[in-house]
Amino acid sequence: MNISLFDYHLPPELIAQEPAAQRDASRLMVVDRQSRRITHTHFSKISQFLPPNARLFRNNAAVLKARIFGQRPTGGKVECLLLQPAEDAQTWWCLLKPGKKTLNAGQFGVAGEYQAEVLEVGANGNYKVRLHPERDESIIDLSERLGILPLPPYIERTETDPRRANDNERYQTVYADYQKRIAVAAPTAGLHFTPELIAGLTHQGARFYDLTLQVGIGTFHPIQVENIQDHNIHHEWYEIPAPAWAALQDAGSGPRIAVGTTSVRSIEDAIRRMQRDPASCLSPSGSVQTEADIYIYPPAQFAAVDALITNFHLPKSTLLCLVAAFLTPGCEDGIPWLKELYAEAIDQKYRFYSYGDAMLIL
Repeated sequence: MNISLFDYHLPPELIAQEPAAQRDASRLMVVDRQSRRITHTHFSKISQFLPPNARLFRNNAAVLKARIFGQRPTGGKVECLLLQPAEDAQTWWCLLKPGKKTLNAGQFGVAGEYQAEVLEVGANGNYKVRLHPERDESIIDLSERLGILPLPPYIERTETDPRRANDNERYQTVYADYQKRIAVAAPTAGLHFTPELIAGLTHQGARFYDLTLQVGIGTFHPIQVENIQDHNIHHEWYEIPAPAWAALQDAGSGPRIAVGTTSVRSIEDAIRRMQRDPASCLSPSGSVQTEADIYIYPPAQFAAVDALITNFHLPKSTLLCLVAAFLTPGCEDGIPWLKELYAEAIDQKYRFYSYGDAMLIL
């Protein structure tokens, strides 16, 4: 399947540089797969479209302030993006800029704050780095003090941009668990929810279940091969707690709605793994813990997701492939339909990507 099928032109002015003034003031395109009806509304009115007894599964990962800065011994500046821990809590896989110069220097840091050793180069252009804080604190606490949120490259910010203060709040979901500061990108479909909206939905009978997926830098990587089947999909750790896992397996208690593609990825990966080998990922507590390596593209089927809340995604991305598959499970008709929906969104001046508007697919 050629990657050109998942390409489209987006006017640059529709790439959202800031979130809506209020989280739930973002726009919402509602897509009914049965009738093919499209409704344009606002996220604050999502309760009018969710089915009765809706069960919403959301990713509660918090975004780590993973971008930290330092200097090489020669004085050259270094930018370090923490990706994920390696063999211990002080050793991390990182992206370094500049990479080769920092590798050759062997170390970088900030006097009085931390020192770091560059240990080796990884297979994907990342680096294994051992960090030594000069205070009694963890690497995560160090990054929270000194780092900045790793916004996607299409959100333009300088190091001193005053909008960064707002980013610290708005590039996190209101239900993010700060004991799980493990993501380098936000699960952006959840950014539209407010505490008041969640309370209102709960009052109307909706139920919310938390899971955690460590959103990695791979979520930004476009497909760079001609045939999408040849793309090497990224891996991401996730955990589905026992209550959420039990709810997912109970198909008769209400529609299962994934809040975001990260939730879809966790759910569908877990279902398939448990069908193959339950012992490989089921913990003694009944939670599912493993790494997602699932790659979803047309004509995929979906085992445990009945509806999807998602943002508008980049061209030639694995997320676009997933949404196209979800529109028409089991066939490839969702590819041209998705392009029609995106064309309508562009015509209606929807805002795209992480800080942009949302889509509800029923």
